[in-house]
Amino acid sequence: MKPLITLVFIGVISVSIHAQKKSFEGYLFAYFEGDLQNRKQEEQLRFAVSDDAVNWKALNNNEPILNSDKISQSGGIRDPHILRGEDNHFYMVATDMSTAANGWKENPGIVLLSSKNLMDWKHKSINLSKDYPGKFANAYWVWAPQTIFDPEAKKYLIYFTVKFKDDDKLDFYSAYANKDFTGFEATPTLMFSAKHGAIDGDIIYKDGLFHMFFKGNTKDENGKEFENGIKQATSKSLQGPWEEHFEYLDFYADKKTTVEGSSVFKLNNSDEYILMYDLYSSGRYEFQRSTDLFNFTKTPESFTKDFHPRHGSVIGITKKEMNRLKKNWGNKPKTFVPTGNPIFTHKYTADPAAIVDGKTLWLYTGHDYAGGQKGYNMKDWLVFSTNDMKTWTEHPVPLKITDFTWATSGDAYAGHVAKRNGKYYWYISTNWNGIGVAVADKPEGPFKDALGKPLLTNDDCFASTHAWACIDPAIFVDDDGQPWIFWGNGQCYYAKLKDNMIEIDGDIKQINFDGFSFTEAPWVHKRKNKYYLTYATGFPEKIAYAMADTVEGPYEYKGILNEIAGNSNTNHQAVATFKGKDYFIYHNGGIQTDGSSYSRSVCIDKLEYNSDGTIKPIIMTSKGISASK
Repeated sequence: MKPLITLVFIGVISVSIHAQKKSFEGYLFAYFEGDLQNRKQEEQLRFAVSDDAVNWKALNNNEPILNSDKISQSGGIRDPHILRGEDNHFYMVATDMSTAANGWKENPGIVLLSSKNLMDWKHKSINLSKDYPGKFANAYWVWAPQTIFDPEAKKYLIYFTVKFKDDDKLDFYSAYANKDFTGFEATPTLMFSAKHGAIDGDIIYKDGLFHMFFKGNTKDENGKEFENGIKQATSKSLQGPWEEHFEYLDFYADKKTTVEGSSVFKLNNSDEYILMYDLYSSGRYEFQRSTDLFNFTKTPESFTKDFHPRHGSVIGITKKEMNRLKKNWGNKPKTFVPTGNPIFTHKYTADPAAIVDGKTLWLYTGHDYAGGQKGYNMKDWLVFSTNDMKTWTEHPVPLKITDFTWATSGDAYAGHVAKRNGKYYWYISTNWNGIGVAVADKPEGPFKDALGKPLLTNDDCFASTHAWACIDPAIFVDDDGQPWIFWGNGQCYYAKLKDNMIEIDGDIKQINFDGFSFTEAPWVHKRKNKYYLTYATGFPEKIAYAMADTVEGPYEYKGILNEIAGNSNTNHQAVATFKGKDYFIYHNGGIQTDGSSYSRSVCIDKLEYNSDGTIKPIIMTSKGISASK
């Protein structure tokens, strides 16, 4: 583990070797976050649960279940590892480290926690350099501690990676925990020294053999690293000796993509094991399967989750324990009643898209990061819902740019959600990588990449030459059930979608008509047999609109609908009819004092039609729809 590299997500099923047999029906994941705006908030202990160890839901709305300020010396914890003990109590260790406060400077500390019920945790911290100065006065890094029950000693062994100030080598040290799990019985000793150093050790027992998986590397004769990835060492005893195996196990070992934070766990009621690892440079997690812990499937698979975990661990849990966790930390919807425009003021939101599903309006937005930005910094998308346009519910983050492995731009640009055949499809743009589509069973997600590749790219934008031509998808489903997709920047493109919603059906075409000065953000809706195309025009952008008798036109320009939105060069709209009323949803830069073109906010005002079907100019208000009768 090197400075400036984000620590990792470990999904290890930590089951003690001779623990009392229980019927495990789910999984608990202990982790810290890796994609928040506030680093201090990231370095906190969080929990998530799953029925299958692949599809995960964060508990407590992805908020910490313990405060790092209270359990650590540094004010931050990383790399939490949880273990079910022989007594069916629970033991947890974590790196005592706050990169938010101290960067990657020395951290000689470990946090120890124990609990009888997964709810109430006792804690104690160890500082190796101060508590064991004879051996560790010069300790610089003490990373990624883990615990395993030693059947020979009948004690809990805590092991971790150590780097000393005068030595770049990274070795594993270990010590037995005392009876109350508040410290070590004695000074830690060297446990295993890989040939070229190692980090993130994770030990699992199978058929008389201990398997230690770790992030290793290979160096040339001059000591320069030229390959790295996931390796393992094996031993018949936790006391060693350990045999280092030099072959790499992960799919990416011979590729430019690097991984770390590997962990192997056994699925409940199955002979199958999963090797999980973090593609830390892109924030992705993938896994491979095995039945013998030596041979793993060749094709990686992905997880579905509504959070962005870093280095953590997983244990199997009973149905009773699952219910207890959900009762104690079940996600409580965040509801609020806006007092006007912008309607969301606790986060920066942009590029709204709305759908009506039954008695609920769902509002999907982009997410500008912290205020005062100097450019577009968007890494995920958000979702809100309302049943009355007064009280809104914010749901957990349903989709991130890192959920699309092909989206190397890292930009989470505008999207649009459509319902079809009982599923929800989210079409997103990624700046220059193209338009992708994710799918979910519920409108709030979580969503998962449906294709594993873009649906549309710049190659499909035949009349464009700039890199960001393939953005701003919008879906329209006509009365006959035919779905259409519109998109573009500078030129407006459209095409039919197949019924499966993930393939283009036929030719890609362009929209052109007199007076059409198209910038971006197309949106199509229908009212009384008339088709309306709204879109951003000019720069700074206004919203204009046109009308037609068919979805393909020809369209007739009708004028400017929405003037420049305050303090924002861009303007992006959605049109929705909900419970008999029409709404115009857009963004501006209206949050004071840090709102801007790059820190935008969604607003809603009423939309009204003239008797001839044309739309009255939108009046942007600070009161918003609260002023509407």
